Formats: sequence, C-alpha cells, structure tokens
Amino acid sequence: MNLGLEEKVAVITGGSDGIGKAAALSMSREGVRVAIAARDQSKLDAAVADISDQTQNRVLGISTDVRDEDSVRSLISQVVDEWGGIDILVNNAGTSSTSRLEDMSNEIMTADIELKVYGAVYGTRHALPYLKKSDSGVIINTTTPGGKAPAAGTQPTALSRAAGISLTKTWSKEFAEFNIRVNTICIGLIKSGQHRASWTRMHEDNPDYSLDDHWQKLSQVVPLGRVGEADEAGDVICFLASPKASYVTGTSVNIDGGMSPVV
Repeated sequence: MNLGLEEKVAVITGGSDGIGKAAALSMSREGVRVAIAARDQSKLDAAVADISDQTQNRVLGISTDVRDEDSVRSLISQVVDEWGGIDILVNNAGTSSTSRLEDMSNEIMTADIELKVYGAVYGTRHALPYLKKSDSGVIINTTTPGGKAPAAGTQPTALSRAAGISLTKTWSKEFAEFNIRVNTICIGLIKSGQHRASWTRMHEDNPDYSLDDHWQKLSQVVPLGRVGEADEAGDVICFLASPKASYVTGTSVNIDGGMSPVV
C-alpha cells in the first residue's frame, strides 16, 4: 500500500527494538528516510542492518540518551545535517516501571518521568523548528491505556503516560497552525523485550515453561485472546504519520486487544 510517505524524514526514539523498530521497518518500506535512536549503539547497528536488509533503504542509527537534552539536540542536528529536515517524530523511548506507593522511591519516579516525559519534551522541542517547515509535520507519542485508566500498583508509568497523553492534546492545539498533527498510541500487551526478559527469569526456575506458555498466560487478560505483535503497533504508527490520516490530530488510539476499560 502506498501511504504517500516517500522521501519523508522520520526520527524514532527507542528504535532499536520492539515497537520503535517495527515502526521504522514499516516506514522504511514506505520509502521514508528513517533515523532510529537508542542508547546502545550495538543494538542500533543490528536493527539498522535488519531493516535495511528487508527494505533495501538506508537507515541511520544514532546513539542517544533522551534524558539528556544535549544528546537529543545532537540527534536532531545529525539527522538534519544528513537529510535536510524532519517531517515525523515518534517519541517512543520508555520501559514499564510499576510499583505501589509504599515501594516507589523518589529516584524511581524521577527516572521514569525523565525518560518518558522529559524525553518527549526534548525531542519535540528540538525537532519543532523543522516540523514547522514541513508541509505535513507529525508527532506521535507512545503511551499506554493506563495513562487514561490506571490500575492499582501501576505508578510511575501510569503517571508519566498520563502526562504524555496530556502533552499530546496540548501540542495538537499549539501546533495546528503549522499543520503539525500530534497523536498518541496507547500500547497494551505487546510482545517485547521486557516480557521476554520476564519469561527468561521464569524459564530459569522452570525449564518446562516455554515462551508460548508465557504468551498464553499473559493473553488471558486480553479480550482478543492473544498478545499483540510489535508490527501491529508499528503499522498503526506508520498510518498515523501518513497523509491517509491527515485529519486526525489530538487523538489517542488504543492498541491493546480491547483491554482498556475506556475508549
């Protein structure tokens, strides 16, 4: 399918694995010039090689710590130096961090907010001058349904993701005059590195517990009856970044198999 994204330039944070990598692959297939960012250069190099091998298109992998504004500024500058501008920004960097109040230290809370909220702010702040120059700038923030309807014991992630949803709505109104669209995808249970890591720990204790067993166990709380694939989120990101979604802004899209109790 041609989504009309050829020659657009995209920056995707948290792009070396999972949803970020899936979005990069989907966009690269559409002819987007993609730059992925993460902290681990070796993982970035592997992701770049994999995406380029599948799409035959060049991909940039730039080591970046989104908690550090200077690092984000450098990321944006390198992409602009290479490709002349930025049309799409995907603020995707983040991991799940959950605990109850009595177990949540200030350090845990601050680290989560720095990664997910400040990271999105830094990325948007430094990409904004170039998004304004684009004829169709797009910002997509990765959040969770828990940012809208949190369950017990889901802080600080629910807190930082609620902030991301709030930023999405605010920015959609602030940047509309520049024809910049801003949306968020609210991610539920998706096959990811962190879930595979939890399976590894459980598998060490019980060698008979397979990865398929793990997905089946997790899927019991999903109305659709399965854990989602990363590319199912990546393809939605790609669509939202495209002219096919040109009248969609200030919106959150649940990608959760029906888990969220709210729309």
